[in-house]
Amino acid sequence: MTNEELIQKAKDVLNYRELSDECNAGGVSAALLTAAGNVYVGVSIDAACGIGFCAEHSAIAHMVTMGESRIVRVVALSSDGKSMPPCGRCRELLYQVNNDNLDTQILLYPGHVVALAALLPERWQELWD
Repeated sequence: MTNEELIQKAKDVLNYRELSDECNAGGVSAALLTAAGNVYVGVSIDAACGIGFCAEHSAIAHMVTMGESRIVRVVALSSDGKSMPPCGRCRELLYQVNNDNLDTQILLYPGHVVALAALLPERWQELWD
């Protein structure tokens, strides 16, 4: 799967909507490609009380539910359809679901791809090893 195809998968689910007076979804979307060649997508959920979660978490949860954890490539899109880097919480989750994900390609913007290791240089558990 090309980067453009993965980005399109994320665009396909990017759809901001109000779920209730206190909650909205779809302002950010994500798509990830696994080592098995499967694509999982997700959207952000933002709740007024702060218990929402990121689009990457949503996609990762679907992937894990289906029995996978090894991610080859991931992209997240903001509400305007532009790619964006994962937040620190998402970076750590990408790594912790499978430590081999340090080489996961993160699509930051057209033509610019970095490995997760570059965005997560000081992993917390390595401090005690």
